[in-house]
Amino acid sequence: MNLFGVFLKGFAMGAANVVPGVSGGTVAFITGIYERLINALKSFDFKAIKLLGSFKVKEFIAHVDFWFLAALGVGVLTSVLTLAKVLEVGFEKYPIYVAALFFGLIVASIPSVGKMVKKWSLSRFVALAAGLAIALCLAFTPSASENTNLLYLMLCGVVAMCSMIIPGVSGSFVLLLMGNYQLIMIASVNKVSEGNLAESLPILLPVGVGAVVGLIALSHFLSWLFKRFHDIAVSVITGFVAGSLVIIWPWKIPGETIIKNSEVKILSYTNHIPQIDAQLAIAVLIIFIGAAVMLGVERLGSTKTE
Repeated sequence: MNLFGVFLKGFAMGAANVVPGVSGGTVAFITGIYERLINALKSFDFKAIKLLGSFKVKEFIAHVDFWFLAALGVGVLTSVLTLAKVLEVGFEKYPIYVAALFFGLIVASIPSVGKMVKKWSLSRFVALAAGLAIALCLAFTPSASENTNLLYLMLCGVVAMCSMIIPGVSGSFVLLLMGNYQLIMIASVNKVSEGNLAESLPILLPVGVGAVVGLIALSHFLSWLFKRFHDIAVSVITGFVAGSLVIIWPWKIPGETIIKNSEVKILSYTNHIPQIDAQLAIAVLIIFIGAAVMLGVERLGSTKTE
């Protein structure tokens, strides 16, 4: 097992999960670790509890593919903690360029996901269209307002984690729709980095509990789905990924806003066609850079992780 390679893939997943419109599941999918990740998560079952309760630590580690999950988890956590601050500044000062980078990443990932369909047929194309339609519906769904209710934070964790491991569905974007993206992924994560646990933990703990519940529950369903309907599932995912381009489109005009804690919060955006100028040229260049990075990540998928 190449644990450093797994760590790098986890780092890439974490980076994707921080950005609204980009899916960590897509990164896992094109780097060749997706089904292994789902099966490892599914292994947290009654047998795992029994092994741990009997202090059979070695057997437990083997049963849950512990070292693979540990390396991946450290990579994701490292990425989230280090990139949250960078992305906060990036989105504030250079929103078009940051979005352009991730637009390029997604564009390059579409063929990578689509070619995993073993045999295209009418039913597969219908599934692709369904995935595209669902993603577009999400893109035009109005955002909710920020909510710190305990049960709502747990629900955010469940939904966001489910989204994060479904390729093409962005957990961060779902949090944006639920109104809690800034609260959870930027403000609270940055407070952890600054050592301010008193303010961050009351938010992140219930989100974490919900995330664990959602992760274990969904992993069983996805494992079954990929075994029984592999090509249909991948076709839907390809549609999800393509549809997410609308979500991460770099050129947006702010729409509905509210004032929260003396700050203006933007609830929605409207996409528009950019003007031909130097900014557009730089953004297009960054899109190509993002595409090149994704192709490099795909090549990383050839790294042995079995």
